[in-house]
Amino acid sequence: MEIKQLQSLLAIADHGSFSAAARALDTVQSNVSAHISRLEKTLGAVLVDRHLGVLTDEGDMVAARARRIMHELEDIDSDIHSLGDSAVGDSHVGTIGTTARWLMPRLLPTLGRTNPGVRMTVVESATSSLVPLLNAGEIDAAIIHLPVEGDYEVREMFAESLLLLCHNNHPLAGRSEISIVELAEHPILLAPSGTAQRRILDKAAANHGVSLRSQAEIDGVRLMTSLAFEGFGAAIVPASAIPGWLQGPFVRVSVPELPRRVVGWVQRARPRPNRATLAVRDVALGIVQKHGDRQPGVTVNVGIVAGRGPRQASPA
Repeated sequence: MEIKQLQSLLAIADHGSFSAAARALDTVQSNVSAHISRLEKTLGAVLVDRHLGVLTDEGDMVAARARRIMHELEDIDSDIHSLGDSAVGDSHVGTIGTTARWLMPRLLPTLGRTNPGVRMTVVESATSSLVPLLNAGEIDAAIIHLPVEGDYEVREMFAESLLLLCHNNHPLAGRSEISIVELAEHPILLAPSGTAQRRILDKAAANHGVSLRSQAEIDGVRLMTSLAFEGFGAAIVPASAIPGWLQGPFVRVSVPELPRRVVGWVQRARPRPNRATLAVRDVALGIVQKHGDRQPGVTVNVGIVAGRGPRQASPA
């Protein structure tokens, strides 16, 4: 198995045909065909459907691992060139949208000044979508809602209050505070069952002998917040989803029994991220420590700790 064979397979996956793959690799189609044929012979499986120009199920499996291999090769080069100097190379970091809105405008220019050789790509999505991308090696690290299960290195960044967001026309809009027991009598927008935020809400409700009623399940805090703003229903959202400067026909209702949501930096334990990603991590943690408490409902007094999986350990 050779690197050129894996590159050819990935080029077909990305461009949809042998001829397009050849153009992308700046070679001739016969070379691409030869690389794929030798790879298929080595593995004893058909990797490309010649009639459709797409990968087979076996080809998809090989391509997923091939992307990780190519990424690691790029990281080796970047890390070697980073020795004794500031970090260089590419870093793909996922982040939940509510955090990205206040963190990225500070992180990107700071990173550009302190580590000009780092090229950062930001992927915004929900925690439930970012974790699979991290596992597949498509992103190097993620800023997500904790806890997360798996073999990861985790650093808590900040905690934020969970609030009930209501449009002015909602029956609960006249309240400034509501107990979770009373809230359970009203259908509301909730995160999907099994997500980290939903587990926290369900546990808080169960501790008081009730269950929250779902009007609809929305996988995405920003979408859930937008629906609440539009009057579709009340929603439990983190404080950073409704920053203090935002004004409109809505109210924030406190639910005292709800715990704070913890957001953290998560990276795979093996293989460790490249130096470019570690530089992004250090800048991000520094910015949170400096500016996090200025965000309404946010506190950085959760301790920057290192750990694996759902357990947290003392600083490394």
